[in-house]
Amino acid sequence: MIRVFRNAIIGIILIIPIILLSLPIMLTFFGLHPEYKEEVFALNDKRALIIATNHGVLNKPNETNGKATGLFLSELSVPYFRFIESGITVDIASIKGGKIPLEPLPYFIKTNEDKEFLNNKDLVSKLNNSISIEYVNFEEYDIVFLSGGWGAAYDLGFSELLGEKISLAYYSEKKPIIGGICHGVLGFIKAKDRNNNLLIKGRKMTGVTDKQIKELGIDITPQHPETELKKAGVIFQSQTKFRDAFANLTVVDDERRFVTGQNQNAGNETSYKIMEILSSRTNWE
Repeated sequence: MIRVFRNAIIGIILIIPIILLSLPIMLTFFGLHPEYKEEVFALNDKRALIIATNHGVLNKPNETNGKATGLFLSELSVPYFRFIESGITVDIASIKGGKIPLEPLPYFIKTNEDKEFLNNKDLVSKLNNSISIEYVNFEEYDIVFLSGGWGAAYDLGFSELLGEKISLAYYSEKKPIIGGICHGVLGFIKAKDRNNNLLIKGRKMTGVTDKQIKELGIDITPQHPETELKKAGVIFQSQTKFRDAFANLTVVDDERRFVTGQNQNAGNETSYKIMEILSSRTNWE
């Protein structure tokens, strides 16, 4: 009996590391952080601006305390490396400037890009010393990309300045591709057209679904992308799975000016779609 019990314990001890090591592979199989076609574009003269949140607390209304939150790093790190690989110069900004807090993630959720980013002191410094959007001229960029994470639900969609600068960029001479992923798309809802109407009204877009938010049990945030985009008149599109955290969709609007990703799984595809459009423009010119 003692031998059987001992062997069972040894078996469990041996199995646990195997399970832990295989978790990332299993999650990828179900749809988390899927790869997309590997393509490098010739965009050496282009510039991208990636914008993220400054909010680092998952707090309830009228409260200031809560769990740590912030940027879901892969929603910045994946686009960052895809843009860099194609020769694009990338700047990182936030609503207020300074520190961009990170959503605490277990090892099996982190992407290879996350690990590479966090192991690079210069890149970590860019997160800790981000540029305030107040001091950034959006009209100088070919890509304006809004990253998500739960923190973005507290500041991106409430920033009048972000809305104004996206509007100016949209009508600028460069006509940048404007991208967003997950909660990042909330940064579009205050942008206006020249007739003072919402700029995104009537456009096809996506963002994290209300279903995913409910499934994760994080519905205390002040804004939810699906709800807010629909309020703004967006033609909201999404995919679903048994859990929406494993779903994935990238949507390009009919004008090919806005490219949006449903959630953290869309980082690669959304980045490539943006660069495909930019590359086709460059080749046409």
